[in-house]
Amino acid sequence: MGQSQQTENSEEIDVKALQDMYKRFVMECPSGLLFLHEFKRFFGVDPTGEVSDYAENMFRAFDKNGDNTIDFLEFVAALNLVFRGDLEHKLRWSFKVYDKDGNGYVEKDELRSIIDSIYRLKRVSKTDTSEPQFTLDEVVDRILQAVDSDGDGKINMEEFIKGAQQDPWLLSMFKLDMNPAGWVLEQRRRSAHF
Repeated sequence: MGQSQQTENSEEIDVKALQDMYKRFVMECPSGLLFLHEFKRFFGVDPTGEVSDYAENMFRAFDKNGDNTIDFLEFVAALNLVFRGDLEHKLRWSFKVYDKDGNGYVEKDELRSIIDSIYRLKRVSKTDTSEPQFTLDEVVDRILQAVDSDGDGKINMEEFIKGAQQDPWLLSMFKLDMNPAGWVLEQRRRSAHF
């Protein structure tokens, strides 16, 4: 199982890419702190565009101490997790992205919001040429039905991780959001032209 997880995330960040990101971080953020608007600019995200919500959720998950900034250590830790973390760590990170209000639960509206962002992101980046097989509400209801084991209408981290590990469909849904490596690299490629 560990072997397949390693090959599954074979696209690792190389040293040169990390150095380039560090140089850009220092140039963009001489204070050493990255604010949300700078984070979006750093990755070339239109503040009002399709990817904006996704970028805000990523920013929140990267901001470990909750001070509404990302310092370089948080930035490197996040990139390390994104590119090299194991499945459970990525699921824990993904849960934080889904849990927008940080209360330890993913409620239906949070789940709907992030799934909607993921669908919009896929359309913009054209990573999926097929239309979703289910409507947004059907996906949300199916996830809640499969994962909310205590029936309280919200998902805690344990339910989230257990559900994703036991159901390939759930894992594929959560992996849409939990694999931001491609998003980071794509945004980096796009912004390299600036």
